[in-house]
Amino acid sequence: MNLKLVFQLFLRSAQVQRKRAILTVAAIAWGSLSLILLLAFGEGLRQQLARANAGMGANLAVMWPGESSRVWKGLPAGRPIRPTVDDVTLLRERVPGLAGLSGELSRWGLSLSVGRTTVNAHVVGVNVAYGEMRNQIPRPGGRFLDARDEAEKRRVIFLGDELAKDLFKDLDPVGKSLLVQGLPYTVIGVMAKKLQMGTYGGPDANHAVIPISTFRAQLGRDKLDNIVLMPQRPEEMKQVLGEVKKVLGARYGFDAEDERAFGVWDTVESGRIMRNILVGIQIFLGVIGALTLMIGGVGVANIMYAVVKERTREIGVLMALGARRGWVTGPIVLEGLVYTLLGGVLGMTMATVLITVLGLIPTEGNKAIEMLGKPTLSPAIGIASAAVLGLVGLAAGYFPARRAASVDPAATLRYE
Repeated sequence: MNLKLVFQLFLRSAQVQRKRAILTVAAIAWGSLSLILLLAFGEGLRQQLARANAGMGANLAVMWPGESSRVWKGLPAGRPIRPTVDDVTLLRERVPGLAGLSGELSRWGLSLSVGRTTVNAHVVGVNVAYGEMRNQIPRPGGRFLDARDEAEKRRVIFLGDELAKDLFKDLDPVGKSLLVQGLPYTVIGVMAKKLQMGTYGGPDANHAVIPISTFRAQLGRDKLDNIVLMPQRPEEMKQVLGEVKKVLGARYGFDAEDERAFGVWDTVESGRIMRNILVGIQIFLGVIGALTLMIGGVGVANIMYAVVKERTREIGVLMALGARRGWVTGPIVLEGLVYTLLGGVLGMTMATVLITVLGLIPTEGNKAIEMLGKPTLSPAIGIASAAVLGLVGLAAGYFPARRAASVDPAATLRYE
């Protein structure tokens, strides 16, 4: 019976002040719309940057040879360290905890020819594990290098998607031939289009990949430009890198602790930093949206205080006649919560419609917009929005209600 009475008092108040109710709901709806859109844009940006950051490959390290900076066992400092293709097999045998390992031989400006079309491209010779580690996924109908390609020194080539388009235009290159420095190669696959933010030799879309054994046989190169490795567990990256340096240090005579012997790009560490940056961006956008919503909540609270002020005499009479405290505070708290709920539902509906419409806009061809991503709703956004709305509605109704309950019935008779 008490709840029924509270609802009746609330409905009577809402009917009397319809314009005020509409303005209050509109304020909360605008704040809710701002909060959800900002969080959705932040989530879309986070997902897109995470995808682009993993485009080069996740949880791997790239090592490039340097020179010794310390005297070691009678050998002078300043000696160049140049591991060879055969060292890849040595490292596989002696370094525990490796999930993948590949050497890299690269050459810029090699001529790739198809008919009358010639392109100077970056050609990389690699081991089989390179494709999976570096996220070079072939389009349907093609494949990456396999063990027989490497063992038999086959003249096969895997093309980046942009390079394939430059050479073959709109034709499917798989199974067709091209010339690399005048020698025929068969195209076995084309890389599927991907976002790539990290790179150390240019975008993979413009690269051509051949077996490392074929590269060495044709171009006479044996010294590795890079070593790419992946540990079985990301948290073991530093340990695995240390073991690699120990094995190569024993072979080439340098201190395994010499940081100048090899340059290292640890994507596990850089990925952790990137995740922290993205979380910071989301928190920043969420705080801005929450503050916008809080402004709407302040507006609701001000209106509830105005309601209490207008009904001061009525409240005093009710309390003098024996009205319970809940009969006075209940309708005011309920009014604040209902206005907040209606505004929140309206704001969420508008935000969902806008996000759906924005998601239909094509982004291909515009790399800047493509990198920003599309606004994305997630369960976390819904939970955060509901929590903020609940706090705003409760605060907007509670404090005016507490003031109403503290009214002295005798003093209300003298109130103007």
